Amino acid sequence: MDKPHERKDRDATDRSSYDVNDRAAFKKQMEELNPPIIEDFRSNGGKVGGDFTSHNLLLLHTIGAKSQQPRVNPLCYIKDGDAFVIVGSKGGALTNPDWYYNILAHPEVELEVDTERFKARATIPEGEERDRLFASYLKQEPEIDGVQKATPRIFPVIRLTRM
Repeated sequence: MDKPHERKDRDATDRSSYDVNDRAAFKKQMEELNPPIIEDFRSNGGKVGGDFTSHNLLLLHTIGAKSQQPRVNPLCYIKDGDAFVIVGSKGGALTNPDWYYNILAHPEVELEVDTERFKARATIPEGEERDRLFASYLKQEPEIDGVQKATPRIFPVIRLTRM
């Protein structure tokens, strides 16, 4: 059997292959895509191959805003000093990702970065600070700029600070 990151059924970085504005379809696609990425991440000390070889990935652990159930999402990040910065692009969908609402409801989260797992506090910077962090994020993840320009929603930027 192929390693999870060698799956050929969908290019995880090809956002045009997602039904981003059909919430149920997008959720189903993420439910299929995320477990192999999470397994790959944990099996390889926080490194993920395939489509994500050149990206920094972390695992964000949240509690569901409505369900109160634990959730795990692999996300690209950048560093800003000691903090981790993530962006809620959701592939350019018209709505924010579910994990964003989880953070609003429960800002204390857990992160897995490389082989380490730790608690962090999520904050949502605004104004000039949000714009500075988003510009820094685009330097590492430039494809997000085109995704942002293709949707009217302003992607939220989240700073995750170790507790």
